[in-house]
Amino acid sequence: MIENTEHRERNDSISNIEQVVMRRVRLIRILLLIVSTATFAVLTGVATLWEIGREVWVARVFENMPRHGLFAEFQFWIAAFLHTRLSVEILVVLTLTSLVFLIRELVRLALSYARGG
Repeated sequence: MIENTEHRERNDSISNIEQVVMRRVRLIRILLLIVSTATFAVLTGVATLWEIGREVWVARVFENMPRHGLFAEFQFWIAAFLHTRLSVEILVVLTLTSLVFLIRELVRLALSYARGG
């Protein structure tokens, strides 16, 4: 009877160790996937914002923005986007795409932590 108890305790400790190790392996694997995509999204966002800053006089855009009403601001941004050069439009789309990917990766990270690894 004592041998069975010792054997069972050893199996329990091995399975606990195995669970901890596997949890860490899964966490590292998830982090590698997330970090690579998130890093790419951040670098792309920074690069495109820097290029937009070089292409557009951003301070003037904000000076021309209407100060009354959300709908007027929305119309202003649509008009500003449609009446700019194609290169700036492409940079804006790239910036927004990188922002969406970054948000997606952050949500995936938060959900993986919420599930316990």
